[in-house]
Amino acid sequence: MKVAPLVFGGNVFGWTIDEPTSFKLLDAFVDAGFNLIDTADVYSNWKPGNKGGESETIIGNWMKARRNRDKVIIATKVGYKMGWRKEGLSKRRVLKAVEASLTRLRTDYIDLYQSHVDDAATPLEKTLEGYAKLIAQGKVRVIGASNYTAARLTEALDISKKLGLPRYETLQPVYNLYDREVFDGPLEKVCVENNIGVINYFSLASGFLSGKYRGRDDLIKSARSYRVEKYLNERGFRILEAVDKVSKETHTVHACVAIAWLLAHPSITAPIASATSLGQLNDLIKGTRLVLSVEQVEELRKAGE
Repeated sequence: MKVAPLVFGGNVFGWTIDEPTSFKLLDAFVDAGFNLIDTADVYSNWKPGNKGGESETIIGNWMKARRNRDKVIIATKVGYKMGWRKEGLSKRRVLKAVEASLTRLRTDYIDLYQSHVDDAATPLEKTLEGYAKLIAQGKVRVIGASNYTAARLTEALDISKKLGLPRYETLQPVYNLYDREVFDGPLEKVCVENNIGVINYFSLASGFLSGKYRGRDDLIKSARSYRVEKYLNERGFRILEAVDKVSKETHTVHACVAIAWLLAHPSITAPIASATSLGQLNDLIKGTRLVLSVEQVEELRKAGE
């Protein structure tokens, strides 16, 4: 599958933006030449009154209204708790969860079906057997992993090869200018050596790298601000200062710089980022076109050491 270098993160659909706004942003995203939309069955059950599945439902309604299913690539996930006895990656759970996602998405197939979080209680081969059945049925095209360690991803790849089962073709790790310890090192090496596509999440560190959070007084600005507080420290402000500098040098906003820095890494296929307005979306899109100098990439990296 060919994907453009930016993924629209669907966690905001049904959470911080309603269906009409979601439609408007999805239209603009596709009109700009992008095609991969990432969601999960659990999005967004953390909002009071939600049960999960709200994001998939909005995306499904949008595709139905626009009649554009063949023009977009839909990625969703399974594994997090959706209700009583609805969690994990057992074969039974995977086979049941996909039907609910297909119904909400109003489609016959999912392009990329991902294990949202590793399930140590379920043998990897059992999960992969479930995915194999779904691929054989035409309900899933390829599979991916999210939040896997290098060791567990390697183990899964070995089992796929040994047993002739589908393998994880993508990885979705947390990765941005601040959060680098998970992906940098062994995990990145596994992905590069096995030609695994990387679609990292929290590309803007929950909005911190947009530059709008400069202190705790700014935390009232967003529903996602509870995720930002951990970045308000000496290291975080040092990174922000470097982004400030490069932003001025390139005459772009902070979000552009944060996206461009990620895409400067050959191992990154397409960063996942959310937007709640056309202005925010345009900034993300501009980031895919911004080419930083080698010196700027290194300066930004060093700021987080």
